[in-house]
Amino acid sequence: MNADVSNRSHQNILIQAIHTAVKGRARYKVSGLRHSHSLKNYIASRLSQDKIITKFQVNDLTGNVLVIFNQDFSPNAIALILQNIVLDYTRKFKEVLTPKLDINEKAKTLPIYSVNNQLIQLSGAIFSLAFCSALLHRYGLDRSILLAIQKVHTPLLDQLMLSITFFGEPLVLLLISLGVGINWSYNNRRWQATTLGITTSSAMVLIYLLKVLFARARPTLWKWIIDVGHPSFPSGHAMLSLVVYGLIAYILAKESPQWQKQIFTLTAILIIAIGFSRLYLGVHWPTDVFVGYAVGLLCLVACILTLELEQKYPAYQ
Repeated sequence: MNADVSNRSHQNILIQAIHTAVKGRARYKVSGLRHSHSLKNYIASRLSQDKIITKFQVNDLTGNVLVIFNQDFSPNAIALILQNIVLDYTRKFKEVLTPKLDINEKAKTLPIYSVNNQLIQLSGAIFSLAFCSALLHRYGLDRSILLAIQKVHTPLLDQLMLSITFFGEPLVLLLISLGVGINWSYNNRRWQATTLGITTSSAMVLIYLLKVLFARARPTLWKWIIDVGHPSFPSGHAMLSLVVYGLIAYILAKESPQWQKQIFTLTAILIIAIGFSRLYLGVHWPTDVFVGYAVGLLCLVACILTLELEQKYPAYQ
């Protein structure tokens, strides 16, 4: 009896039947489906393997699933199938899409979401970068680090670093953001496209204001092999590359969780390489790059929270 009550409570949270008037046909609101392309694909794959399902349509824009099934089965039975699919998805990819509800609490209280461990790690990284920047500034290590990096200069590395730093140019990042945004809009993922566009433009305005505010002179320890403008602090390449590439990687990893580690690893390597290239070329102090990363991470966390909240709460409207 208690197990049955528990299952029904869980079902009310994960799957909400919104149209069951026609026999053998029902529509459901699935928690966490809205704007989750990976969950959409997973549900479609599982439903296609179920023999009692005649036809189905999964919509990640509305969060609804339309199912046409064998009339010998009830809409509640189909809801239970959908519930198990969503639970399997969360267990398989360790992704929290739905609120955790104590069965002793009332089912219709506001959901309490578990804390995202990735956001805790990002917050810790922000603090660490800010702390390292403070130490470098306090003990005057900026100059020593740049002079140490200068010792490894070679013509081949010069060309490599020029190529890497190119991917952190504001114009290049703007074009990448625009291209990805257009592709997402074309594939009916307008919310992700809008978020990317707003984030990119806002980050560019913010970095410009910060540079004007602090007006820190760039290092002049050796002759540059690249043209630069604007003040030095914080590093726009470090901040903007982390925000743009980081947000794109996050959304891609959500859509293809099986490739999550590879996506995040390659993105991290690219972002770190861009920051190092600015030090190698001698156009930024280490504190410029570290603070640029810290500000970029702060912006990225805000964007991730926005995407997560938008995805979860509309399912209860």
